[in-house]
Amino acid sequence: MPGRETRVVELRVHGIMGTTAESLVGAVAAVDVAGDGVGRIVRPADRLRRPAPGPMLHTAVRAVPRTIEGYVWGGMTSGGVTKSTWALMFPFTLANMAHWMLPPVPHDNRPAAALGLIGRSLLRLAALLLTVLFVTQVAVVSLDLVAAQCLAPGSPCMSGLVPDWLRTWPGFRPVVGLLPAAFVILLLGRVSSVTWNVNAPPMPGPVPGNRPQRMPGASLTADPDTPTLRALHTVAALAVLALLPGTSVMTVQWVAALVLLVLSALGVLLLDDPTGAAPHRAGRWLRIALGVVTRRVFLIAGVLLVIGSAFTRDPLPNRVPALDVTIEGIAGLLVIVVVLFGLVTIPAALLARREFWADLPYELRPWAGGWISPIVLAVAGLLGGGFGAGIAITVRGLLGNNDLQLPLGYEPLTLLWGVSAALAIAIGLVLGSITGVHRWHNDRKGKQPPEADLLHQNTTPQEHSTATRAWRRGRFQRNHLHHLLIAFGIALGGGAGVAIWMRLRDFGAPEWMAPFSAVGVFALGFLAATLMRAVYQAVRRPELSRTLGVLADLACFWPREAHPVVPPCYALKVIPEVAERAAEHLADRNTRVVITGHSHGSLIAAVAVSRLMETLPPEDRERVGLVTAGSPLQWAYPRAFPSVVPHKALAELHGELNGRWRALCRGTDPLGGAVTTWRRQVFDSQMIGVGFRTDGSSGPLTAAQQTESGALILGSDHWLPDPQLKPVPGLRWSPGVRGHRDYQADPEWDEAVAIAAGLS
Repeated sequence: MPGRETRVVELRVHGIMGTTAESLVGAVAAVDVAGDGVGRIVRPADRLRRPAPGPMLHTAVRAVPRTIEGYVWGGMTSGGVTKSTWALMFPFTLANMAHWMLPPVPHDNRPAAALGLIGRSLLRLAALLLTVLFVTQVAVVSLDLVAAQCLAPGSPCMSGLVPDWLRTWPGFRPVVGLLPAAFVILLLGRVSSVTWNVNAPPMPGPVPGNRPQRMPGASLTADPDTPTLRALHTVAALAVLALLPGTSVMTVQWVAALVLLVLSALGVLLLDDPTGAAPHRAGRWLRIALGVVTRRVFLIAGVLLVIGSAFTRDPLPNRVPALDVTIEGIAGLLVIVVVLFGLVTIPAALLARREFWADLPYELRPWAGGWISPIVLAVAGLLGGGFGAGIAITVRGLLGNNDLQLPLGYEPLTLLWGVSAALAIAIGLVLGSITGVHRWHNDRKGKQPPEADLLHQNTTPQEHSTATRAWRRGRFQRNHLHHLLIAFGIALGGGAGVAIWMRLRDFGAPEWMAPFSAVGVFALGFLAATLMRAVYQAVRRPELSRTLGVLADLACFWPREAHPVVPPCYALKVIPEVAERAAEHLADRNTRVVITGHSHGSLIAAVAVSRLMETLPPEDRERVGLVTAGSPLQWAYPRAFPSVVPHKALAELHGELNGRWRALCRGTDPLGGAVTTWRRQVFDSQMIGVGFRTDGSSGPLTAAQQTESGALILGSDHWLPDPQLKPVPGLRWSPGVRGHRDYQADPEWDEAVAIAAGLS
């Protein structure tokens, strides 16, 4: 037993949806004790707003002083006008997240390395096309609908606001059309250049003598090529904007804009640096060629071309014919690149399967066999096209003139979304029917989750029935949530296939498909209206924008890699600051630090602990523990991001902690289930299963033991009864099914913290 000077620091990291400082530390008041105001380190406060000591941590021998701290990072993803505009970049964020979903590349496997290189290049090219498509769709609204058609001399559109003499004023209509699109490009460049300042010194290198490790989140680093990638996206956007008002005759200005666009595409194809800049790579010549001076020259040239296009195309015609060809050309290239990316990912996933997950059970293998990245990229492309078309349709309705013409490419797009909506409804009905039959079959046969039977065997029949239903519902959602994403991708892909086929055959939709087009128009308008409403609420009433906050919290965790025009990655700030705070406490030899993470915060906590395991000496590593609660670290992150949080890395981290990783689990939790165990079953009234062992390996575990609070401990997983069996003196009582909340109020929380601190 440690000496009497021993104390425990419990450093908590919250999950998604903007947790408050008070709820994080479990107090009615909290006060900042460190941080820079963006990343806040807080403690419970007394009535005078002074940091207060935490409750004593009771162990089997004696009580140990405990300090509770929390790291609050929710301010990085919600609130404010600037952050609300990030919702407009959601397709970009999905494309960037697709990079982190790629299958891992096996070591010393040249075919796999080549496939990975090609896949990353195609992904960056698709991301560039998304940016160009977005700017072109903005130009559809500002340059074509408003400036060219609505403000045409003699047009009744907006006649009460803009007189005819102003419509014929030299340069007025081109400036009105190009200025909003140029402002959008400026806004994208401005927002994408925002980064979070890390309030911590650089992490030291691995301690000499530590064995080679593959820790969770080892690849979560900032890419030094991001500024170059950002400049290439901005240059491409300016180039395509300069091309749009052009005439059918090739001019020097038109050729110069096309050259800039091609150079940008070549740049993103060739620029690959997945692990950071290295001088021995051939790519160093490309980085020298795309240095600061070159990027500035390209940017200045792009701006001058846009300004020149405003004067060379005056007066503006009543339609901008280049928009039709440009939108269809960009959309066609995007489809080709996405298809090629999907084809390249198939053999890459098969090669990764042999080394990384062939020996794993089905429930631990990556989603879609490691092929989830092309699905996410396809959804990003279709959402990007849908957002732009929806806004254009909405603006035409607001202008009150149905005679305004949309690009021809929007007709198959409305059909795409109409067919996709119909497919989504059909798939939903099929899945709903299968789910209903499955639940009815289980209810009829009396099939119960094995853990629920053991945890609630001494409760009343009504309480047992309530717990069983909640367990089934939670398990179903965890097992099939990714199927919804795949079904959504299939529905959009099916609609895209129908629209592309009809466009290639060059005939319009038959009369019997007219309802699908009408549904597509409604769906696109609804999509645009929902997006703008979410942005408005995020600006005016941040506390109501929980859905937008959830998407931002999940998507903005990943560093800029495939697409630079995305919100800044908060993980690059949060993880080193949490690790640095823990290291500060560990400087006191009598202090033990337990980093706890709830929900999405469990990923942050696990990566921070893995960094400490790599950089601390052995005597300090023994004073570090990890507690995860309601964590998706088994059913979600290793399966969606197999190269970032691979299953074997989690097993190795578990072995490094030597039993000081505890996971609190509820079967009723739809977002957090088992973490360190799987293949659980009941035999002879005991729960057994397979899981992580303390030596870093995996295999059968000893039978689960039941604690005084009624929890079952199998391996490092603490299965909590939910609803809780009875009130416990000194702890807050929360009746009913708690699901994903109130883990800290469970009596098993302190037991898990004590074990993680090495005190039990």
